[in-house]
Amino acid sequence: MFYMETSPEVPEEIARFASGEAPPEVPDSVLATVLFTDIVGSTERAAELGDRSWRELLERHHLLVRRELARYRGEEKDTAGDGFFATFDGPARAIRCAQAVIEGVRGLGLEIRAGVHTGECELHEGKVAGLAVVIGSRVAAAAEGGQVLVSQTVKDLVAGAGVQFEERGEHELKGVPGEWRLYAVLDA
Repeated sequence: MFYMETSPEVPEEIARFASGEAPPEVPDSVLATVLFTDIVGSTERAAELGDRSWRELLERHHLLVRRELARYRGEEKDTAGDGFFATFDGPARAIRCAQAVIEGVRGLGLEIRAGVHTGECELHEGKVAGLAVVIGSRVAAAAEGGQVLVSQTVKDLVAGAGVQFEERGEHELKGVPGEWRLYAVLDA
């Protein structure tokens, strides 16, 4: 006599197979905090220094950013010229990393802006994508030099973490529906 123990899912899978119905697709996603940084006035600075000197300065900038990412457990996802895109498993670490980078690059004679947002991100071919990533990029674009700007989501998530904010009002983020309340991180 043949005996097979089955789970409750087996009859459902047999029914789907027999009917030709495909199982519902579950998107591959993760809740992540995204950080974007950008050097303020980089084009003018590159023109002023010349290609070789700019490249050397940019290499020092990149080393500093990567050191801080490692220190705060950030994961570099992409660089675009003079900007970084990184993810973190928590917004407080992303904020503190951004603050450390801003402080560190001052010693190189550079100024950066940074934006932080937390949201559901799609994982696609090893890359992080989706609206949350776009929002993070737009938050960074709205920041001033030497400033870490965060979304309302981030502000709410770090309640109790000792991070202080100053409200910067409602903003339209290019291509993103609705108005977004943004906050500047105050120096600790």
